[in-house]
Amino acid sequence: MKNLVSVPLAHREQPCPHEMETMAGPASTRRRRVLGWLAAGGAALGAPRMGWAADPLSVGFVYMSPITDAGWTRQHEDGRLAMVAALGSRVATRVVENVPENADAERVIRDLARQGCKLVFTTSFGYMDAVMRVAREFPGVVFDQASGYRLARNLGAYNIRFYEGRYLAGLVAGAMTRSHVLGYVAALPIPEVIQGINAFTLAARSVNPKVQVRVVWTQTWFDPPRERDAAQAALRQGADVLTNHSGSSAVAQAAEAAGAWMLGYTSDMSRYAPTRQLGAVVHRWGDHYIQAAREVLDGTWTSRAVMGGLKDGMIALEALSPKVPQAVRASVDEACRKISAGALHPFGGRLVDNQGKVRQQSGVPSQKDVDHMDWFVDGVVGKAVA
Repeated sequence: MKNLVSVPLAHREQPCPHEMETMAGPASTRRRRVLGWLAAGGAALGAPRMGWAADPLSVGFVYMSPITDAGWTRQHEDGRLAMVAALGSRVATRVVENVPENADAERVIRDLARQGCKLVFTTSFGYMDAVMRVAREFPGVVFDQASGYRLARNLGAYNIRFYEGRYLAGLVAGAMTRSHVLGYVAALPIPEVIQGINAFTLAARSVNPKVQVRVVWTQTWFDPPRERDAAQAALRQGADVLTNHSGSSAVAQAAEAAGAWMLGYTSDMSRYAPTRQLGAVVHRWGDHYIQAAREVLDGTWTSRAVMGGLKDGMIALEALSPKVPQAVRASVDEACRKISAGALHPFGGRLVDNQGKVRQQSGVPSQKDVDHMDWFVDGVVGKAVA
């Protein structure tokens, strides 16, 4: 990680109001298969270079779960659709969904390169070793790894400061809880997940110092029954507000059934929790996919680590419920503006872990410290291991 350079996306700054228009895509639930689309329409944006100039750029996407109506993969699929809409006939895309993070991933990534894809997006942390190996075999193909940190001449990485959105969600959760217990269903104890838990907790305790956050691990990114069981376990521990870092809508459905509040993650989950969702931390990948494809087409792509956040609209707290008081909405908007302006860091100030050890006396952590975060802040019940 120490060799990474964060590169902001080259798109306009986004406003902080939480109500943003959703980049909608057609909902579909499919078994694993390879899909090919040739996008029609759209004006040519200049003469493409890079050897395959006369043909559309073939772009592959590897998804770790099925394409459902909401969740992690849904947001990547919406990003792909945004790229197709923006670039039209300059791109043709192939998708492989429901690819496990094991030897199958390496085979699928290699097959996409062999089939002529010149740009391949791998959309899950667990694909990193596989894509690194395949990138060495295909130096003429550009690979881009979500949530990764390894770079090579033809391998880039892209990610979001998810913890910025989590901080905003924590402000809402801390204000709305009555039991002072928040439930957090989490997949795996990697830094990205731990960062989100800590930011959520710090924000919640900033408005309600009595808050405790109880984490229930699922040990998998996508398993709706297991996610539902974890949500129910958090409810049994006294949680009256739920959130999650997992891939399906199961936690939202569990909250709706139990009458608990919830804050969605990755997608707006209001269709699954129409009366209980307080808001949703939503991911937006489309601008990155459009920019990366344009750069490959124009011959300007270079390997780098791209990191986005609230400022450039890659993440946002959206769809706030009318049940959230105006004062809480105002605090969310203020925090969003400050984070976007660099005046507030979710991990700024004195940080104490949940074992009583002072981790930071003042100031803000280095990006390296954030990237390697493997401990819980005070207020989280449990250890940062599954």
